[in-house]
Amino acid sequence: MKIAVPSMQPGGLKSPSSGHFGHCDVFTIVEIENGNIVDVKVIENIPHVQGGCMAPVNLLGGHGVQAILVAGIGMRPLIGFKQTGIDVYAGTTGTVEFAVNEFINGNLQLAGEEDVCGHSRVG
Repeated sequence: MKIAVPSMQPGGLKSPSSGHFGHCDVFTIVEIENGNIVDVKVIENIPHVQGGCMAPVNLLGGHGVQAILVAGIGMRPLIGFKQTGIDVYAGTTGTVEFAVNEFINGNLQLAGEEDVCGHSRVG
């Protein structure tokens, strides 16, 4: 399974996770097999000006990501991830490695409307 964590530069397991996926520097993509990290790669985030909030959704989908671990996310990208079949887990903090281990240990919940950043709600 491939999961993505919005990260600050330079990315990787020891980098801090970003507070909001759309404003991260990079995405750290972690491949997990049998509860173990087997591969890590870093890809640059796409600025919002190139496709708005859906650009990172499409970028991660193109890399085969099946889940993303976020601290915060807007409603439009949350819906976009759901439409592309990428699960969104909320409540990450700390380093990328910490967030991934929280995911592996089943300590993160699927994101819902209550996890959406207040400025991004649609109504």
